[in-house]
Amino acid sequence: MAKTNYPIFSVYGIEMEYMIVDQHSLAIKPLADKLIGTVAGEITNEVACGEIMLTNELALHVIELTTNGPKNSLKDLDLIFHERIIELNKLLVPSGAKLMPTGTHPFFIPDQNVALWPHGDQIIYQTYNKIFNCSGHGWTNLQSVHINLPFSNDDELKKLHSAIRLILPLIPALAASTPFSEGKLSEALDSRLLHYGQNQKLLPIISGDIIPEFIQSEKEYHEKILNPMYHAIAPHDPEKILQEEWLNSRGAIARFDRYAVEIRIMDIQESPLMDISCISAITAAIKHIIQHQSLYLEKPMATQRLKQIYQDAIYHGMATLVTDQDYLAQLGLKPQNAISMQLIWEKLIGKSATEIDARHQKGLDFILKNGNLAERLKKHYQSEPHDKTIADLFNQLCENLENNSSFR
Repeated sequence: MAKTNYPIFSVYGIEMEYMIVDQHSLAIKPLADKLIGTVAGEITNEVACGEIMLTNELALHVIELTTNGPKNSLKDLDLIFHERIIELNKLLVPSGAKLMPTGTHPFFIPDQNVALWPHGDQIIYQTYNKIFNCSGHGWTNLQSVHINLPFSNDDELKKLHSAIRLILPLIPALAASTPFSEGKLSEALDSRLLHYGQNQKLLPIISGDIIPEFIQSEKEYHEKILNPMYHAIAPHDPEKILQEEWLNSRGAIARFDRYAVEIRIMDIQESPLMDISCISAITAAIKHIIQHQSLYLEKPMATQRLKQIYQDAIYHGMATLVTDQDYLAQLGLKPQNAISMQLIWEKLIGKSATEIDARHQKGLDFILKNGNLAERLKKHYQSEPHDKTIADLFNQLCENLENNSSFR
């Protein structure tokens, strides 16, 4: 989103990442620069395609699609993304390639000579690679959705950021799509987030506890989060190439360059329809908290308590049991010994029904009935556990992406 002070919940900025793979073997193909060059007529970092922008990412086999400017509604946004995906797949045919969804590549092996973006702002990626070694899963094997929600002043920042940190632990339960790692089942339903949390272990202050700290103003955000992070990386980054607010790797980060909070931990789904369905639930839940609750501001929960709930969701998805009574109270739920995240999402979605478009409500109903994408993939895989099954599953997911449908 451009640097304009949009009021809270007045617009949305959505970013979606996809991997480029071989049409048959599903091996990664480093073609992002060629694809952007075909569209733009020259190799560039980004190119506008109507209502969608194509941009590069760290890995040359990943392409990002973003809204070309802020959008007033989520209602038909999946159709806009899907139209562009169909066009990109057509452009990839001569190269024997296609786009593949989900948050990670199921066969990816670290250190397999992955190509990084070699053009334009390559110095940024080279610096990241020099400091952190970007050959691992959490760097070059991740495809996520970023949700940008605006704020126009400190009061809106405080409310938005605080409500987001309350909802972050629930996102893996709704949107996990990565149950495989290196050709086998992962120990976690959201293996992408498992790796994401370890990305910057050399300088852990950059990602913190993934769940961000409670902050009340832009000034406090700089003092508590950004300045300590810049100070920590300075010895490794003397030319200050990375000392920008996007260095922050928490699960939600304030972007003062465009007055938005960017949620970064949602796995990409099997299709834009299911992505926007999940986004609709997440944003509606955040809005509900801000409009109907107060404890999240009066008695903000400790980051470590929220992190524990988040970590449980990474492993157990919708079956995660929440027993923290303070957390349930802040969500506006009645005290009880334990409640599953599936039931929590049912209640939050039910309370926000008027905020969600009918098509996306159907997508959410499907997830609530059949499980998140990782759970559905795992269930199918375990019914026929052999190597070919994973490839079959991901070819089916590519069809879901092409058809804008849900994996059944």
